[in-house]
Amino acid sequence: MIDRSQTHQVDVGGIPIGGGAPVSIQSMTSTYTYDVEPTVAQIRGLAAAGCDLVRVAVPNKRDTDALPAILEQSPVPIIADVHFHFERAMEAIAHGIHKIRLNPGNIKDRTQVDRVIAACRERGIPIRVGVNEGSVVERGDKERRAAQKAAISENPRDQLVALMIRALEDYMRIFDENDFHDVVLSLKSIDALIVIDAYRAAAARFDLPLHLGLTHAGPPETGRIRSIASLGSLLSSGIGDTIRISYAADPVHEVEDAKELLCSLGLRHRTEPELIACPTCGRIEIDLIKLVAEVRRKLTTIKTPIKVAVMGCVVNGPGEAEGADVAVFAGKGRGIIYVQGEQTRSVDEDEMLDALYEECLSFAARVERGEVERSSQAVNIVPPDPLPRAHAPANDVPSTANDVASPLVGDEKIE
Repeated sequence: MIDRSQTHQVDVGGIPIGGGAPVSIQSMTSTYTYDVEPTVAQIRGLAAAGCDLVRVAVPNKRDTDALPAILEQSPVPIIADVHFHFERAMEAIAHGIHKIRLNPGNIKDRTQVDRVIAACRERGIPIRVGVNEGSVVERGDKERRAAQKAAISENPRDQLVALMIRALEDYMRIFDENDFHDVVLSLKSIDALIVIDAYRAAAARFDLPLHLGLTHAGPPETGRIRSIASLGSLLSSGIGDTIRISYAADPVHEVEDAKELLCSLGLRHRTEPELIACPTCGRIEIDLIKLVAEVRRKLTTIKTPIKVAVMGCVVNGPGEAEGADVAVFAGKGRGIIYVQGEQTRSVDEDEMLDALYEECLSFAARVERGEVERSSQAVNIVPPDPLPRAHAPANDVPSTANDVASPLVGDEKIE
């Protein structure tokens, strides 16, 4: 169990953030907000994938004009992303937006910032205040900018983190003077280590909820590594109240990876099957990668969080699949299926996918009817009868399950 930092709690359209509430998942639409139909369609897709909150960009008045229609149709709370024009914030508030993302540093007139805060207080709307690596360095004062850049060049991580914290302290003075505390903070960078340091510093300095994320993390192939490295480190140490994993791709992928991260850390309950599979190696005699992909596709129709294992051999498979509700061990031309440790089927390779899916459907239905419980701990799986290697000589084929287990020396397993 992760011991989470206790922060002030805010309410975003019925979704609590902070104060020990479950870590919520956010994403952002990539549509033009004024184009209502595709924006609503994307919001619904994100919600179906498990997103709790969706942010929309409102750079122009036609975007805020579209908010009433979007809010009426959205299944989740909506956040308005405001950067330079306080008028957009006021319009979004008037239309009933659930939260504002604001950068006070981009709105030079203090009275305008005060007006946004007053309007949000009146309607009970939280504000996210964010700083990031790309905007925290001074832009107007050339002498100050040069000094900051020189300091950063000597010690990038420490200096950038210090600048971010100072910027947030300056912003928070505005909110404190307005006696407004329903604020969520974010400190983003492209650098995973800077993100970790910045949020740790913020958690030590403020008691406000933290929105975790990296800025312009990149495509999923690289962005997920950078994001999980930083966000996983922070979440595992109890820091973070809401997260967005950002990709230059379909935002649904952001939600899928955020869900898996939270489930893996025990910060979110699974609502669909968990698929595990053994790593590929020279013992595998089927197209394991293809089988795993097909099993994953099939499992999307099941909405019960059962654990399913796909194993490519009988050497390490039984041990690695312990705890699975339904498991298949594949060999040359054959597959053995287990349900909670009990062998139920031995099928030909071309029947393996459908047979496994049928067992998963059956087990999920039994769980839903209350006839059986999902595995909460390891189950004892006795290795199935060995399956011959495709090109092994006849006298090289093991004859018993014990022969298959012979690579085990004492308690050590050959990897």
